[in-house]
Amino acid sequence: MKIGTIGCHYRRDAGCYFDNPNGLGCGFMALIKSSAEFVFNDKKIFVPESSFIIFTPDMPFHYGSDDSFVYDWVFFDFEEEDEKFIRSLEIPINEVVLVKNAEELSQILQQVSYEHHIFDKEREMIESRYMELFFLKLSRSIRSAIPPNSLNTSNKHYFFVHLRNCIYSDPDEMSSVAEIAKYSGMSYSGFQHSYKRFFGVSVLEDITKSRFLRAERLLTTTSLNINQIAQKCGYISEYSFMRKFKQIYGMTPTEYRKTF
Repeated sequence: MKIGTIGCHYRRDAGCYFDNPNGLGCGFMALIKSSAEFVFNDKKIFVPESSFIIFTPDMPFHYGSDDSFVYDWVFFDFEEEDEKFIRSLEIPINEVVLVKNAEELSQILQQVSYEHHIFDKEREMIESRYMELFFLKLSRSIRSAIPPNSLNTSNKHYFFVHLRNCIYSDPDEMSSVAEIAKYSGMSYSGFQHSYKRFFGVSVLEDITKSRFLRAERLLTTTSLNINQIAQKCGYISEYSFMRKFKQIYGMTPTEYRKTF
């Protein structure tokens, strides 16, 4: 694999978006360290931290975030042999996958970056070996994320990824955890246990976080009143919204708005 450019622990500013309607003309992969938004296949999805994406040269995509986000990225020549190797490891291409060992993978990319900027005759060979190790580790992480002894776990995994995307895309549409569990066909306790096992946080924590990320954006970018913002964040009661907001931020929504 021949690398063009590479960046590690790169921070993009809030509101920074990149549009690639015809693809990049080269391979692109990213290890997402904090949440961002991607649009591909005409669908907007929330990409959580500890996610990996690899795009073919002709894949149209759009990415960024209303908040700052951090990621490692690599632009590379996507040769036929590279694609065969990646597919042989059952690593999905042109879709988001969750990884358990994001920090370990990031450390390997840091070594690649170091080698990429050393100009000697061994550089390309060492760089190539590190990338081979990266994909082998990535493949193991993806395979270990889904226990092989469960026939339903794969479908469950994709259900939960889709659900989390919905939580962050439309927090006002989220009903109670009990209703979501019922919709999933799981018991209340089983649903909560599975959700936390997949993502490391409870569904309630994600719903709360998504609501207040939206509240932050609406308070700082619109002139909507507090009651309207509360409704758009999934709160029926303005008072409940204000109480929770102050509990999290240490100030009222109105006070928060005045700081911007």
